[in-house]
Amino acid sequence: MSGTIAELLTAALAFCGAHFLLSSRPVRNAIIARVGEWPFRGLYSIVAAVCLIWLIRAYGNAPDIPLWAQTSWVRYLALGIMPFSLILIIGGYLTPNPTMLGRERLLSAHDAAPGMLKITRHPAMWGIAFWAAAHIFVNGDAASVIFFGTLGVLALGGAAHIDRRQRLTKGDDWQRFVAATSFFPFTAIISGRTPFALGEIGWLRLSAGLGAFIVLLYLHPWLIGVPAWRA
Repeated sequence: MSGTIAELLTAALAFCGAHFLLSSRPVRNAIIARVGEWPFRGLYSIVAAVCLIWLIRAYGNAPDIPLWAQTSWVRYLALGIMPFSLILIIGGYLTPNPTMLGRERLLSAHDAAPGMLKITRHPAMWGIAFWAAAHIFVNGDAASVIFFGTLGVLALGGAAHIDRRQRLTKGDDWQRFVAATSFFPFTAIISGRTPFALGEIGWLRLSAGLGAFIVLLYLHPWLIGVPAWRA
């Protein structure tokens, strides 16, 4: 490996820092005031893409520093997490969600938190976090902790940032939405604040998530270079 852990840490900090800096209201509003909404989104996407490519390259070149043994139960744990993770990610993106950019008008809908959103109002973000955790468990090395940990922290940090922004700008509609769902998965359901039935998610979303798991399980050696039960 030609890279270093220091380079990976630098790339991780740049990736997270760029997202949080450009998402902060003072910086975001100042740039939009100068160039407009859509040019800002373009700038944001370019910066995020460049930092992500750097992060991926730094991870690929980082030295292998084992932190714990790769036992069978850890592999089974990771494989058990992944179907749930992909259902959350795919189901989250296929469910109309007022926390998504440009979908804020859905807050005024009669049922602003249908199906998947009753589990958590940030299903895709939590899916990414669970995906990252599974890969940290099964790899067990320093570079993977930094790489996947960065993606997981950014996902949940971004979700918390969205909550804060919506709370400050959307008022009563946001509070009504929050009352019907939760930040942490299943909290609103367990506490009895919202009813839930598995069929509400939609069999298409469930099937798509499970199908993606099977496809990725099969293609993992060709896409990533190692079997899914290894990384």
